Amino acid sequence: MSPPLKGLYGSDRSLLSPAAARLADRGILKWVIAITAALGAILEVIDTSIVNVAMPDIQGNLGATLAEVGWISTGYACANVVMIPLTAWLSDRFGRKQYLLFSLIGFTAASVLCGLANSLSLLIVARVLQGLCGGGLLAKAQSILFETFPRSEQPAAQALFGIGVIAGPALGPVLGGYLTDTLGWRWIFFINLPFGILAVLMTIIFLPRDEASELDHTRVDWAGIGLLTVGLACFQTMLEEGQQEDWFSSRFILTMAAGAALGLGLFIWRELSIEHPAVDLRVLRHRSLAAGSAYSLVLGMGLYGVMFAVPIFVQDYLHFTATQSGLLLMPGALASAVMMIVMGRLSGRVDARVLIACGALMTVSTAMMLADINPSTSTSSLFWPLVLRGLGSVTMFLPLSLATLGDLPKRDVAAGAGFYNLTRQMGSSIGIALITTALAHREAIHRAILVEKVTPIGGSPATQAHLFGPALSAHLQLYDFMFIFHSADPVRAQHQALMMIDQTINSQATLLSFADVFRYVAIAFFLTLPLLLLLGRGRNKAVAAAAH
Repeated sequence: MSPPLKGLYGSDRSLLSPAAARLADRGILKWVIAITAALGAILEVIDTSIVNVAMPDIQGNLGATLAEVGWISTGYACANVVMIPLTAWLSDRFGRKQYLLFSLIGFTAASVLCGLANSLSLLIVARVLQGLCGGGLLAKAQSILFETFPRSEQPAAQALFGIGVIAGPALGPVLGGYLTDTLGWRWIFFINLPFGILAVLMTIIFLPRDEASELDHTRVDWAGIGLLTVGLACFQTMLEEGQQEDWFSSRFILTMAAGAALGLGLFIWRELSIEHPAVDLRVLRHRSLAAGSAYSLVLGMGLYGVMFAVPIFVQDYLHFTATQSGLLLMPGALASAVMMIVMGRLSGRVDARVLIACGALMTVSTAMMLADINPSTSTSSLFWPLVLRGLGSVTMFLPLSLATLGDLPKRDVAAGAGFYNLTRQMGSSIGIALITTALAHREAIHRAILVEKVTPIGGSPATQAHLFGPALSAHLQLYDFMFIFHSADPVRAQHQALMMIDQTINSQATLLSFADVFRYVAIAFFLTLPLLLLLGRGRNKAVAAAAH
């Protein structure tokens, strides 16, 4: 018989169900628990992006405006970020198993409610409930893995978890596009039902019960929870709606910014001044967690920022459908899955800072390759940059998780995992907001420059070819011909020619703005490399010893 289980299970086998005890005797229970936790995290990550491709269908079906339908994503994101830092306190108060069960059941039920919604207001409320329940799945899954596996097996366990986190953003648009095109937008929510039920059953059967002595019965920090809710919800709303509202020229965005600053400022003061806070910010005394969380912001920007920009580019410029753009990302997702296996073996043996630096440089290379886009860019020319991006993300993600959380005392793992996952989520939101703003700003600048340089008649073909490439140059020369020789209806011909020039200039300005954004991503990753010096080596002594 195998030795008694440690960590999450304790040594009391009465906490295990008969089926779990049999798996424990065979030494595979911890891997079944890892799959259970990862399944819930995958559901949450996929639902972050799966709804985006169905927005036009939802808008038409429910008779909503574009601004109104945007709250389907905004409501989910706000609820999600509010819950992530509270997961440690909730699991301590109600028990790990009970809280995970509640989150899975609530997420699945809210998914069904989303699919049944017959009005926009009901759909938004259901998405908020889905976000509240889903927020606990990601951070709780990662903390369960750290509490379950010994240090020597952490790289493999975190690799299993990381596959879902990395591949989820790529799978979401593909799955969402396919379901929307074939079965209708409601099925992007109904698809969660069978997998949610499976995750609930696995949690009931395989996760051990919590001991009554482990539960926290201190007073609830309602003030801290309220301040956190106001601060993070306002901040997330500001990021989600900023570009659409023209940022700080809007009174609404100014109000959200003030609410975020006031709410988060008072929240931090309160949590550091009371004995039993809802979110234990004191865990940031661990240098590895503080430094890793700071770099996690950058990772979130790169992990989701490029994934956000590429589909927009291929849909706006190459006129891909949502499904086609999702399929374009699939090779990179598969490369990520393969790289997770490789990194599961390397992490713990190699200095985490070296691996993260390699991943960052891969991301820099990816961004610079994407910055070379031009009018002849096709899917084949995007293949290798996206594969390299998938490899680089994993090379950063797994070592960073281990270096950030691997050395924390077990009592601080849950709080640390919540804060670490929050920074990555916020990095994603900040990155997407910055990219959206930069695209609009740079496109306007490039359009103004191009309009200034181009004249309908008499423009230099050499200059046109240099500025716009052979295709646009040929268009402009054709327009010159039309203006010089006229047609039966010269006014109409001139109008059509000017419209074609305008469309071509807009297209070129869009192309140049995407190239700028990809360069900005490369610069950001390169300039933040010194942050790695604040991290520990992330070396797993047990693994390293076994390797020699």
